[in-house]
This record gives sequence, C-alpha cells and structure tokens, in this order.
Amino acid sequence: FIPLRQRIKLAKKSKADIFISIHADSSKNKKASGISVFSLSDIASDKEAQRLAKKENEVDKMLGLEESIKDPLIYGSLIKMFQRESMNDSSILAKNIISNLKGTKLAVNRGHRFAGFAVLKSYDMPSVLIEIGFLSNKNEEKKLLNNSYMKDLSKGLGKAIENYLFDKNR
Repeated sequence: FIPLRQRIKLAKKSKADIFISIHADSSKNKKASGISVFSLSDIASDKEAQRLAKKENEVDKMLGLEESIKDPLIYGSLIKMFQRESMNDSSILAKNIISNLKGTKLAVNRGHRFAGFAVLKSYDMPSVLIEIGFLSNKNEEKKLLNNSYMKDLSKGLGKAIENYLFDKNR
C-alpha cells in the first residue's frame, strides 16, 4: 500500500507527465455500473462523488498514515495559479478519456465528474481518477475479472492518453 500523498510524490519523482489513479468501486446499489473519470474540484459534482472522495481520502487515516502537509487547495496564490492550470489540463485529459471510451462497447459511461480526491491535488501535474466499474455489481465484477475486457479497457485508456499527450505537445 502506498499512502495517498506518497503516490503523487512517486509520480513527480519519476518525472511523470500525468497522474492516473485507477479504482474499482463498490456501492450499496447492486445495479450501479459503468466508468467514471474524476478530475479535481473544490466542489463535488454530485453527492455520490462527494461521498466517494470522502471515503477514499480517509484511507490513510484508517491506516494511521496521515501526513501533516498543507493542502495545496488551501494555501498560496502562486500555488493556486499553477493548480488552476493543472485542474484545467486534468479536465481536458478526463474529457479525452470519456470521448475515447464512448466509442467502445466497454461500459455504461457515468461521465466526467468532479471531487476533492487527495490523489488529484497536485499543483503541477494533470491528474485524474478513473473508477473502472463496480465490484458490487455481479455483471461488472465478471467483466473486471475478464482478461479480454481488461485488455480492451487498457487499450482504450492508452489511446486516450496518447491523444492527450500528442495534442498537449503540439
């Protein structure tokens, strides 16, 4: 397990161009299905996104790994200026992923959503969190355990990332 803030630090240390956090979700609603792509926002796009971010952000606390570092959303005008650009780029990346996946028959698209996930709070790197499906839905669980499905999903995500990086570096 890598603590949430350490994930960002690891990406920066590796000189990553983007940060993508991939998750499989669970819901009380056993029929919940599909893929969501999240980018950072001060305000969640919906109550489910807010609940999910709150739950994910508490993982470090539950494991006793919480760091006492300042949240980039709270301090410094210069940091906020850089983070605004990173948030805009993250939104473009998320839309690129959604657009690419719409052309596949992989999953019901839950769309581009917004929330304050800790792993997305990099001020200098586009970051998205992708919920690739629901383990609480038996049909989705089967898909997520299917190698062919996962290869198709990986190819779709890879193509979207390639397109984003190509457009960004033009």
